[in-house]
Amino acid sequence: MEATFLVHDDQTVTVRGERFRKYLTSDTLKSRTEELGRQISEEYAGKKPILIGVLNGAFIFLADLMRTVLIDCEVDFLKLSSYGAQKISSGEVKELKHIDADIKGRHVIVVEDIVDTGLSMEFILSRLAEDEPASLKVATLLHKYEATKVEVPLDYVGFRIKNHFVLGYGLDYGQVGRNLADIYILDEQQGDDQKDGPHLNDPKGIK
Repeated sequence: MEATFLVHDDQTVTVRGERFRKYLTSDTLKSRTEELGRQISEEYAGKKPILIGVLNGAFIFLADLMRTVLIDCEVDFLKLSSYGAQKISSGEVKELKHIDADIKGRHVIVVEDIVDTGLSMEFILSRLAEDEPASLKVATLLHKYEATKVEVPLDYVGFRIKNHFVLGYGLDYGQVGRNLADIYILDEQQGDDQKDGPHLNDPKGIK
């Protein structure tokens, strides 16, 4: 049997020879996701939104978010090209799978695990707008605001974080680590985050 790349203890995890340290706990993620679910439930009361998850990373966040939404809703998925085994996006965006649902006249919420450069989200919003939805909003668990190259509207943001490489809770490093319940950052980046750690999205701040 091939040896696993994933070795972890209570606070750290080693993936592909690099050490990561716990950054956002599962309890913190659960609490914030519940807040976003309540907000969506209130704002879409009387409607039936369709949540469109971006594969592969968003599937865990989408599942947890959907369970906190207290109104009728539907789900579908699309898939774009990924980071592969790298820690920095190539900047090239390709659609690998389009949604199956007909969203014309529907209220759509795109659900993403992380928005960094904004290039992928810009592509997604442009592509989905071609299908003529009644409304189109974005929910992302993380917004890596320092990496932004293209400003895109982010309507529901779990946490704004610095330009760290993150792992766990659906986020991977070369397809490893998605199954971790918490979110981790590279151990070498831990000190950079002491004064400006992850924080809830400020609607007056960067989007």
